Amino acid sequence: MALASLVNLAFSYPAAAPALEDVSLELERGEVVALLGPSGSGKSTLLRALSGLVPHFHGGRFSGRVVVAGLDTRSTRPARLAGTVATVFQDPEDQVVMTIAANEVAFGLENLGVPPEEIWPRVERALASVDALHLWGRKTVELSGGELQRVCLAAALALEPELLLLDEPTSQLDPDAVVLFLSAVERLGATVVISEHRVARALELATRVLFVDGGRVVLDAEREGALAWLSSNRPAWARGACDPVTQAPLGELALSLRGISFGYHEALPVLDGVDLDVRRGEILALEGPNGSGKTTLARIAAGLLDSQAGTVEARGRVGYLSQDPGRYLAKETALEEVALAVKGDEQRAREALDRVGLGWAARRHPRDLSSGERERLALAAVAVAEPDVLILDEPTRGVDPEWKAALGTWLEHYAAVGRAVVVATHDRELPVHRRVGLCVTGTQARTGEARVGV
Repeated sequence: MALASLVNLAFSYPAAAPALEDVSLELERGEVVALLGPSGSGKSTLLRALSGLVPHFHGGRFSGRVVVAGLDTRSTRPARLAGTVATVFQDPEDQVVMTIAANEVAFGLENLGVPPEEIWPRVERALASVDALHLWGRKTVELSGGELQRVCLAAALALEPELLLLDEPTSQLDPDAVVLFLSAVERLGATVVISEHRVARALELATRVLFVDGGRVVLDAEREGALAWLSSNRPAWARGACDPVTQAPLGELALSLRGISFGYHEALPVLDGVDLDVRRGEILALEGPNGSGKTTLARIAAGLLDSQAGTVEARGRVGYLSQDPGRYLAKETALEEVALAVKGDEQRAREALDRVGLGWAARRHPRDLSSGERERLALAAVAVAEPDVLILDEPTRGVDPEWKAALGTWLEHYAAVGRAVVVATHDRELPVHRRVGLCVTGTQARTGEARVGV
């Protein structure tokens, strides 16, 4: 008997087009399913339906039937499914409820009534499985995006669920953490549905592939058959990496950081004596393990944080796209959001929306867009003002392969006209001119050689 079944499932959010239409499938025990598709195609909604959040938490029109472990989600609240189903959401910032990392992992176990003597050993095993034991006593509000994602993953693994639902679970993890997490998922032996835009990672584990487009399942196949279908029908998903970036002559210095030091607490230094130069015409990637200081350095470069030592010199205007831009969207429509940076100039705002493929969403509320679409909207809202230095923190988070390829091309054009781009990222598929690595302690920067198409 299947662990989960969906029969003629359809769902629409309030005042919106259908997010899912006529979805029927079964999930067998122990299988790992890669859930692929463009941003806004309905992947997250499908995961929410399997967890019972659709229809109980997200209002809208629901028809059809979803049954998980013998429980019909129409009459079963998500709390009843907890323990049987565990979910890691696309935005870990919105999932955390406790102030200390270890307590966050223990929270779900306590709610399920796990015997007290079993809770902390399970918390320890779960944190260790994602290399996060060192985060045990840390405050969740002080963690980097990648560190927070590790804690949320550990919280789900600790529950030892029968059905594990993962929405972009590796989007902010460094490569070592990805390997550890995927290994932990494999050992769990649960039925796993993993929605992931970094397709190669999802396919490493998958025994089966679903491709969703326009709210419908257009492919349901075993892994090998799916690879052939992707190559023929969705080559961007099969190809993976973006095309190489073209090396162009570099211009004058656009951004210079000297001797940058910073720590959120005296006992917790993040940066110590970091030097960094970025020139016009250059796309530079900041890389390093979770917690190494990439976001902190980016925010100091953008003028959002004051360094405790050292100097920052920016020659021209600086624009900054945060790691979780959905938190900072403030207007009622996408057009208004983008026009905000150019004093209400709707013509420039429309052109910026068109460049990121969101012209159709001009009058839509930003909160009605998918996570990947909100990422693109936020990029348009920053880039519309054409800053001389554009700083992007994990800009491919939640972004599908087709848009990632377009983003790489767009960034190359943006830099080629004499601007500079700095990208803090774990995504090696995004082409850049030069990579700068922050070491694991976050106390030193290593400048790599300039390379083309890496």
